[in-house]
Amino acid sequence: MNIAPGKNAVAIPFDQARLDGLMEEAGIDVLLATSKHNTQYLLGGYKFIFFAAMDAIGHSRYLPIVVYEKGGPDRAAYIGNRMEGAEHQNNPFWTPTLHAACWGTLDAANLAVEHVQKIGKGEARIGIEPAFLPSDAYTLVRKALPDAKLIDATGMLERMRAIKTDAELERLRVASELITDSMLATIQWAREGTTKTEIIEQLRREETNRGAHFEYCLLTLGSSHNRAASPQAWKQGEVLSIDSGGNYHGYIGDLCRMGILGEPDAELEDLLAEVDVVQQAAFSKVRAGTLGGDMIAHAEG
Repeated sequence: MNIAPGKNAVAIPFDQARLDGLMEEAGIDVLLATSKHNTQYLLGGYKFIFFAAMDAIGHSRYLPIVVYEKGGPDRAAYIGNRMEGAEHQNNPFWTPTLHAACWGTLDAANLAVEHVQKIGKGEARIGIEPAFLPSDAYTLVRKALPDAKLIDATGMLERMRAIKTDAELERLRVASELITDSMLATIQWAREGTTKTEIIEQLRREETNRGAHFEYCLLTLGSSHNRAASPQAWKQGEVLSIDSGGNYHGYIGDLCRMGILGEPDAELEDLLAEVDVVQQAAFSKVRAGTLGGDMIAHAEG
């Protein structure tokens, strides 16, 4: 499905002026975003569920591409899998041009090149994501646009996503609370003799049942600092440390909680109080304009 410019009237879902400014600062005329997190961000939170778990298809892989020209949102394009035409019919993409026609990396890269040439930017400074652009697609772009200058846009896009909207902050809050609620429920569920493998599987169910996508769990029991899943069982008096990340609509809740099988002794209570003092010291410096390193330094002091 190829949809020509002018067929869409969906609002741009990000701060266009900020993106244009960051592109200007980075010396980028046209952006080719290819990572899942940045294509999702530039498409207003959209992610094609068919490839949520794995990118591989046939002998290639899924490669979504958002083409954005600085100052020219009316010439933007989204290049996706052929099945995404149905997604567009239900919830139209904001990009004026849609190419839902690809099955692999090379056809996606070729369509991106054709679009760049069509908008007259074949010799422009093109921002790419090197870590998220497969080598075969990169080679195709490099050969097809020999006069273009390819620039690493990773840092620019990280800066773009660093400032969160109120809606994004709300999703981060929900993601964090879903993870902590799941952890507390799992710790309450576990008993003496419950293994690390069983605890991790229970946490996965708790996160999934709350609407989060389980990403991982790093778990320690007792005096061992080995956080991998194993048949090790929780014993009376042992401390449990559970560290997990879960995805909620593209935003990660990543937290750690601890528990003990039984009652904590005075030493553990004192250690917890000391940790709280350090954390509160860091929190006391949280305000607009404060560097993260300054908060860490204050806490270390």
